[in-house]
Amino acid sequence: MIEIAVSKRLHTAEGPMDLLFNGIIGKGEFITLFGPSGAGKTTLLRMVAGLTLPDAGAIVVNGQAWFDSTRRINLSPRQRSIGMVFQDYALFPNLTVAENIGIALPKEKRSTIVSELLEVAGLQELAGRKPDKLSGGQRQRVALARALALKPAILLLDEPLSALDLQMRLKLQDELLYLHQRYQPTTLLVSHDLSEVFRLSRRVFVLDRGEVTRSGSPTEVFSQSKISNKFRFNGEVVHIKPSGVVYIVHVLVGQDVVQVIASEQERASLTVGKRVLIASKAFNPLIMTLEE
Repeated sequence: MIEIAVSKRLHTAEGPMDLLFNGIIGKGEFITLFGPSGAGKTTLLRMVAGLTLPDAGAIVVNGQAWFDSTRRINLSPRQRSIGMVFQDYALFPNLTVAENIGIALPKEKRSTIVSELLEVAGLQELAGRKPDKLSGGQRQRVALARALALKPAILLLDEPLSALDLQMRLKLQDELLYLHQRYQPTTLLVSHDLSEVFRLSRRVFVLDRGEVTRSGSPTEVFSQSKISNKFRFNGEVVHIKPSGVVYIVHVLVGQDVVQVIASEQERASLTVGKRVLIASKAFNPLIMTLEE
Protein backbone atom coordinates (compact mmCIF):
# COMPACT_ATOMS: atom_id res chain seq x y z
CA MET A 1 0.00 0.00 0.00
CA ILE A 2 1.18 3.51 -0.83
CA GLU A 3 0.16 6.48 1.30
CA ILE A 4 0.91 9.83 -0.31
CA ALA A 5 0.23 13.18 1.35
CA VAL A 6 2.54 15.80 -0.12
CA SER A 7 2.64 19.46 -1.12
CA LYS A 8 4.96 21.31 -3.49
CA ARG A 9 5.10 24.94 -4.62
CA LEU A 10 5.59 25.02 -8.38
CA HIS A 11 6.45 27.91 -10.68
CA THR A 12 4.63 27.42 -13.97
CA ALA A 13 4.13 29.43 -17.16
CA GLU A 14 0.84 30.59 -15.67
CA GLY A 15 2.40 31.64 -12.37
CA PRO A 16 2.90 29.99 -8.97
CA MET A 17 0.88 26.84 -8.26
CA ASP A 18 0.56 24.63 -5.19
CA LEU A 19 0.57 20.91 -5.94
CA LEU A 20 -1.41 19.09 -3.27
CA PHE A 21 -2.00 15.35 -3.34
CA ASN A 22 -3.49 13.09 -0.69
CA GLY A 23 -4.32 9.53 -1.62
CA ILE A 24 -3.98 5.86 -0.75
CA ILE A 25 -3.13 3.31 -3.45
CA GLY A 26 -3.58 -0.42 -2.86
CA LYS A 27 -0.83 -2.95 -3.49
CA GLY A 28 -0.86 -4.08 -7.13
CA GLU A 29 -3.32 -1.41 -8.28
CA PHE A 30 -3.01 0.27 -11.68
CA ILE A 31 -3.62 4.00 -11.19
CA THR A 32 -3.64 6.79 -13.76
CA LEU A 33 -2.87 10.46 -13.14
CA PHE A 34 -4.87 12.37 -15.75
CA GLY A 35 -5.12 16.07 -16.54
CA PRO A 36 -3.86 18.89 -18.73
CA SER A 37 -0.18 19.71 -19.21
CA GLY A 38 1.17 21.61 -16.23
CA ALA A 39 -1.32 20.10 -13.77
CA GLY A 40 1.46 18.51 -11.69
CA LYS A 41 1.22 14.87 -12.81
CA THR A 42 4.86 14.31 -13.73
CA THR A 43 6.05 16.25 -10.67
CA LEU A 44 4.02 13.92 -8.45
CA LEU A 45 5.60 10.91 -10.17
CA ARG A 46 9.06 12.43 -9.63
CA MET A 47 8.33 12.98 -5.93
CA VAL A 48 7.41 9.31 -5.51
CA ALA A 49 10.63 8.37 -7.35
CA GLY A 50 12.76 10.63 -5.15
CA LEU A 51 13.82 12.84 -8.06
CA THR A 52 11.92 15.91 -6.79
CA LEU A 53 11.77 16.92 -3.14
CA PRO A 54 8.31 17.76 -1.73
CA ASP A 55 8.02 20.86 0.42
CA ALA A 56 6.12 18.97 3.09
CA GLY A 57 4.25 15.76 3.79
CA ALA A 58 4.99 12.04 3.67
CA ILE A 59 5.25 9.11 1.25
CA VAL A 60 4.92 5.72 2.93
CA VAL A 61 5.23 2.48 0.93
CA ASN A 62 4.29 -0.85 2.54
CA GLY A 63 4.88 0.66 5.97
CA GLN A 64 8.28 2.18 5.15
CA ALA A 65 8.68 5.96 5.03
CA TRP A 66 10.32 6.97 1.77
CA PHE A 67 9.82 10.64 2.60
CA ASP A 68 8.68 12.35 5.78
CA SER A 69 9.31 16.05 6.23
CA THR A 70 8.53 15.94 9.95
CA ARG A 71 11.01 13.13 10.67
CA ARG A 72 13.51 14.40 8.04
CA ILE A 73 13.43 11.15 6.09
CA ASN A 74 14.19 11.26 2.36
CA LEU A 75 15.39 8.03 0.76
CA SER A 76 17.43 8.40 -2.40
CA PRO A 77 16.02 6.99 -5.67
CA ARG A 78 18.41 4.02 -5.34
CA GLN A 79 16.94 3.22 -1.92
CA ARG A 80 13.38 3.17 -3.28
CA SER A 81 11.98 0.06 -4.95
CA ILE A 82 10.89 1.70 -8.20
CA GLY A 83 10.99 1.08 -11.92
CA MET A 84 10.41 4.06 -14.21
CA VAL A 85 9.71 4.46 -17.92
CA PHE A 86 10.02 7.93 -19.45
CA GLN A 87 8.53 9.29 -22.67
CA ASP A 88 11.88 8.91 -24.47
CA TYR A 89 12.59 5.47 -22.87
CA ALA A 90 16.15 6.61 -21.86
CA LEU A 91 17.88 3.49 -23.18
CA PHE A 92 21.68 3.34 -23.27
CA PRO A 93 22.57 3.67 -26.99
CA ASN A 94 25.88 1.77 -26.69
CA LEU A 95 24.28 -1.30 -25.04
CA THR A 96 22.30 -4.14 -26.60
CA VAL A 97 18.71 -4.96 -25.67
CA ALA A 98 19.87 -7.67 -23.25
CA GLU A 99 22.49 -5.39 -21.70
CA ASN A 100 19.95 -2.56 -21.26
CA ILE A 101 17.55 -4.88 -19.45
CA GLY A 102 20.21 -6.35 -17.15
CA ILE A 103 22.32 -3.28 -16.43
CA ALA A 104 21.14 -2.80 -12.82
CA LEU A 105 21.01 -6.51 -11.93
CA PRO A 106 23.64 -8.30 -9.83
CA LYS A 107 25.84 -10.53 -12.00
CA GLU A 108 24.75 -13.77 -10.34
CA LYS A 109 21.07 -13.16 -11.23
CA ARG A 110 21.48 -11.27 -14.50
CA SER A 111 21.38 -14.13 -16.99
CA THR A 112 18.29 -15.81 -15.51
CA ILE A 113 16.21 -12.65 -15.10
CA VAL A 114 17.18 -11.18 -18.48
CA SER A 115 16.31 -14.44 -20.24
CA GLU A 116 12.89 -14.49 -18.55
CA LEU A 117 12.11 -10.89 -19.46
CA LEU A 118 13.30 -11.30 -23.05
CA GLU A 119 10.85 -14.19 -23.39
CA VAL A 120 7.95 -12.52 -21.59
CA ALA A 121 8.33 -9.29 -23.59
CA GLY A 122 8.87 -11.13 -26.89
CA LEU A 123 12.36 -9.71 -27.35
CA GLN A 124 14.47 -12.87 -27.74
CA GLU A 125 15.25 -12.23 -31.42
CA LEU A 126 16.26 -8.63 -30.64
CA ALA A 127 18.53 -9.39 -27.67
CA GLY A 128 21.73 -8.49 -29.52
CA ARG A 129 20.47 -5.32 -31.21
CA LYS A 130 21.18 -1.78 -30.06
CA PRO A 131 18.43 0.84 -29.60
CA ASP A 132 19.07 2.63 -32.90
CA LYS A 133 18.10 -0.59 -34.72
CA LEU A 134 14.73 -0.86 -32.95
CA SER A 135 11.30 0.60 -33.72
CA GLY A 136 9.54 2.87 -31.24
CA GLY A 137 7.36 0.03 -30.02
CA GLN A 138 10.35 -2.27 -29.56
CA ARG A 139 12.24 0.39 -27.58
CA GLN A 140 9.18 0.81 -25.37
CA ARG A 141 9.10 -2.94 -24.63
CA VAL A 142 12.81 -2.88 -23.75
CA ALA A 143 12.25 0.06 -21.39
CA LEU A 144 9.36 -1.76 -19.68
CA ALA A 145 11.39 -4.95 -19.33
CA ARG A 146 14.30 -3.00 -17.82
CA ALA A 147 11.94 -1.23 -15.39
CA LEU A 148 10.58 -4.61 -14.22
CA ALA A 149 13.97 -6.34 -13.95
CA LEU A 150 14.46 -5.55 -10.25
CA LYS A 151 10.82 -6.49 -9.48
CA PRO A 152 10.03 -3.03 -8.09
CA ALA A 153 7.27 -2.34 -5.61
CA ILE A 154 6.16 0.61 -7.76
CA LEU A 155 6.23 1.03 -11.54
CA LEU A 156 6.13 4.68 -12.67
CA LEU A 157 5.11 5.37 -16.29
CA ASP A 158 5.37 8.90 -17.65
CA GLU A 159 3.33 8.85 -20.90
CA PRO A 160 5.39 5.97 -22.32
CA LEU A 161 3.09 5.39 -25.32
CA SER A 162 2.41 8.99 -26.33
CA ALA A 163 4.77 9.03 -29.34
CA LEU A 164 3.32 5.88 -30.95
CA ASP A 165 0.55 5.56 -33.52
CA LEU A 166 -2.90 4.26 -32.54
CA GLN A 167 -2.46 0.62 -33.59
CA MET A 168 0.91 0.34 -31.86
CA ARG A 169 -0.49 2.00 -28.72
CA LEU A 170 -3.35 -0.52 -28.58
CA LYS A 171 -0.95 -3.45 -29.05
CA LEU A 172 1.45 -2.22 -26.38
CA GLN A 173 -1.39 -1.43 -23.97
CA ASP A 174 -2.28 -5.12 -24.16
CA GLU A 175 1.34 -6.06 -23.51
CA LEU A 176 1.54 -3.63 -20.58
CA LEU A 177 -1.60 -5.20 -19.07
CA TYR A 178 -0.06 -8.66 -19.47
CA LEU A 179 3.18 -7.59 -17.79
CA HIS A 180 1.26 -5.91 -14.97
CA GLN A 181 -0.81 -9.05 -14.37
CA ARG A 182 2.30 -11.24 -14.40
CA TYR A 183 4.53 -9.16 -12.10
CA GLN A 184 1.81 -7.16 -10.25
CA PRO A 185 3.75 -3.99 -9.40
CA THR A 186 1.71 -1.11 -8.06
CA THR A 187 1.61 1.10 -11.15
CA LEU A 188 1.21 4.86 -11.55
CA LEU A 189 0.69 6.03 -15.12
CA VAL A 190 0.69 9.63 -16.37
CA SER A 191 -1.55 9.90 -19.43
CA HIS A 192 -3.52 12.39 -21.54
CA ASP A 193 -5.26 9.59 -23.48
CA LEU A 194 -8.76 8.72 -22.24
CA SER A 195 -8.82 5.51 -24.26
CA GLU A 196 -5.62 4.44 -22.50
CA VAL A 197 -7.11 5.31 -19.10
CA PHE A 198 -10.15 3.11 -19.72
CA ARG A 199 -8.12 0.17 -21.03
CA LEU A 200 -5.45 0.13 -18.31
CA SER A 201 -6.64 1.75 -15.09
CA ARG A 202 -8.53 0.51 -12.11
CA ARG A 203 -8.72 4.04 -10.70
CA VAL A 204 -7.91 7.51 -11.97
CA PHE A 205 -7.01 10.78 -10.25
CA VAL A 206 -7.81 13.88 -12.32
CA LEU A 207 -5.44 16.76 -11.55
CA ASP A 208 -6.03 20.38 -12.51
CA ARG A 209 -3.79 23.24 -11.38
CA GLY A 210 -2.18 21.00 -8.75
CA GLU A 211 -5.38 19.73 -7.14
CA VAL A 212 -7.30 16.46 -7.45
CA THR A 213 -10.67 17.48 -8.87
CA ARG A 214 -12.11 13.99 -9.35
CA SER A 215 -11.16 10.41 -8.53
CA GLY A 216 -12.66 6.97 -8.91
CA SER A 217 -12.98 4.35 -11.62
CA PRO A 218 -12.72 5.65 -15.20
CA THR A 219 -16.44 5.06 -15.69
CA GLU A 220 -17.34 6.99 -12.54
CA VAL A 221 -15.04 9.89 -13.38
CA PHE A 222 -15.62 10.39 -17.09
CA SER A 223 -19.00 8.97 -18.13
CA GLN A 224 -21.79 11.47 -18.62
CA SER A 225 -24.85 10.97 -16.42
CA LYS A 226 -27.17 12.51 -18.98
CA ILE A 227 -27.20 12.38 -22.77
CA SER A 228 -29.19 14.63 -25.03
CA ASN A 229 -32.08 12.86 -26.76
CA LYS A 230 -31.23 14.52 -30.05
CA PHE A 231 -27.64 14.25 -31.17
CA ARG A 232 -25.21 12.99 -33.82
CA PHE A 233 -21.54 12.70 -32.88
CA ASN A 234 -18.38 10.94 -34.05
CA GLY A 235 -16.29 9.29 -31.38
CA GLU A 236 -13.83 6.52 -30.47
CA VAL A 237 -14.66 3.32 -28.60
CA VAL A 238 -12.59 3.25 -25.40
CA HIS A 239 -14.16 0.38 -23.45
CA ILE A 240 -16.72 -2.39 -23.96
CA LYS A 241 -18.34 -4.17 -21.01
CA PRO A 242 -20.90 -7.02 -21.08
CA SER A 243 -24.09 -6.39 -19.08
CA GLY A 244 -26.46 -9.32 -19.18
CA VAL A 245 -27.60 -9.93 -22.76
CA VAL A 246 -26.32 -6.54 -24.01
CA TYR A 247 -23.06 -4.57 -23.93
CA ILE A 248 -22.23 -1.15 -22.50
CA VAL A 249 -19.99 0.66 -24.98
CA HIS A 250 -18.02 3.66 -23.72
CA VAL A 251 -17.31 6.17 -26.48
CA LEU A 252 -14.96 9.15 -26.27
CA VAL A 253 -16.62 12.22 -27.83
CA GLY A 254 -14.32 15.24 -27.53
CA GLN A 255 -13.28 15.21 -23.88
CA ASP A 256 -16.43 13.44 -22.67
CA VAL A 257 -17.24 9.74 -22.48
CA VAL A 258 -20.77 8.57 -23.24
CA GLN A 259 -22.26 5.14 -22.62
CA VAL A 260 -24.31 3.40 -25.30
CA ILE A 261 -26.11 0.07 -25.09
CA ALA A 262 -25.23 -2.29 -27.96
CA SER A 263 -26.76 -5.61 -28.96
CA GLU A 264 -24.73 -8.76 -29.62
CA GLN A 265 -24.97 -8.04 -33.35
CA GLU A 266 -23.79 -4.43 -32.94
CA ARG A 267 -21.00 -5.53 -30.59
CA ALA A 268 -19.58 -7.86 -33.25
CA SER A 269 -18.32 -4.91 -35.34
CA LEU A 270 -16.94 -2.89 -32.41
CA THR A 271 -13.41 -2.93 -31.04
CA VAL A 272 -11.50 -0.58 -28.75
CA GLY A 273 -10.00 2.21 -30.86
CA LYS A 274 -12.75 1.96 -33.51
CA ARG A 275 -14.17 5.23 -34.83
CA VAL A 276 -17.97 5.26 -34.56
CA LEU A 277 -21.00 7.45 -35.15
CA ILE A 278 -23.49 7.87 -32.31
CA ALA A 279 -26.95 9.12 -33.29
CA SER A 280 -30.42 9.17 -31.77
CA LYS A 281 -33.52 7.50 -33.13
CA ALA A 282 -36.78 7.76 -31.23
CA PHE A 283 -34.80 8.85 -28.17
CA ASN A 284 -32.67 5.69 -28.21
CA PRO A 285 -28.96 6.07 -29.09
CA LEU A 286 -27.67 4.00 -31.98
CA ILE A 287 -24.02 3.18 -32.56
CA MET A 288 -22.53 2.50 -36.03
CA THR A 289 -18.95 1.96 -37.16
CA LEU A 290 -17.42 4.48 -39.56
CA GLU A 291 -15.60 3.62 -42.77
CA GLU A 292 -11.82 3.75 -42.39
